[in-house]
Amino acid sequence: MSIILAAEQVSKQFGSHTALNKVSLEIPKNSIYGLLGPNGAGKTTLIRIINQITYPDSGSVYFDGEPLQPKHIAMIGYLPEERGLYKSMKVGEQALYLAQLKGMGKAEAKQKLKFWFDRLDIGDWWNKKIQELSKGMAQKIQFIVTVLHQPKLLIFDEPFSGFDPINANIIKDEILKLREQGTSIIFSTHRMESVEELCEYIALLHNSEKILDGKLSEIKRAYKNNIFKVGLETENGDDLLKELALTFQISDTTYDPQDRQLNFRVQLPSDDTRDFLAHIAARASINNFLETIPSANDIFIQTIQRKNLDE
Repeated sequence: MSIILAAEQVSKQFGSHTALNKVSLEIPKNSIYGLLGPNGAGKTTLIRIINQITYPDSGSVYFDGEPLQPKHIAMIGYLPEERGLYKSMKVGEQALYLAQLKGMGKAEAKQKLKFWFDRLDIGDWWNKKIQELSKGMAQKIQFIVTVLHQPKLLIFDEPFSGFDPINANIIKDEILKLREQGTSIIFSTHRMESVEELCEYIALLHNSEKILDGKLSEIKRAYKNNIFKVGLETENGDDLLKELALTFQISDTTYDPQDRQLNFRVQLPSDDTRDFLAHIAARASINNFLETIPSANDIFIQTIQRKNLDE
């Protein structure tokens, strides 16, 4: 697996406050990597180190196999949570200025800006001032100037903030297209539904330390707790529930005697479900039997709570 960015034992102190404590992680090329954690976990400090806004006290960062250097700034696009557009400047004028700061020539920048303005259906915004735009409209401009120079690595910090659902979906689709075109992406957010939709890998920071990382699908498998959603058709739902509760952990029960529909969750003691299926099949018709896979939000909460208890 090729790595676009690696952090090795990175630590950062601000006075007596430890912002990062020996954090190591690897961002695979051509992936969307979720950088997660509660407020104050160290995410922003790590992002600022990658962007060379600040520097680690110890540890190393490597970009595409090389020690991180000033030349790599031009290969990174960063969309911060706090936006920084100049409100009194015209949209086109500001976009051109920011593109040239990234090393693009004026003619090339104009050409690519026209492409993106047409793509996001904002061609008539060119001569508007930023202060005339809504927060979501300004977000589109900031997104364009972040991706315009086609960086190898994009860092998005809460990229959907300020967007209505339709425009959030448009930007989500553009992020996926950028990944398909070979861009590597670090995605920092508190919206776990976005993590589910976009991220292949995640790292979870808490109290300045990395406490979990890996491929999201593999982490989900590791966090399975053998809980199943069961749907049955039976005339004796109440009696069956009482019987099952003597042996199994049953929860979230509903029973409609008229339709004879019984639904519940059950936690089984092992991965072998055959005995349980044989038990209920002898007493009812099985409509559905589905394993409950923990969501990214479930994993986030469980891991943080477990860490807090350990401390």
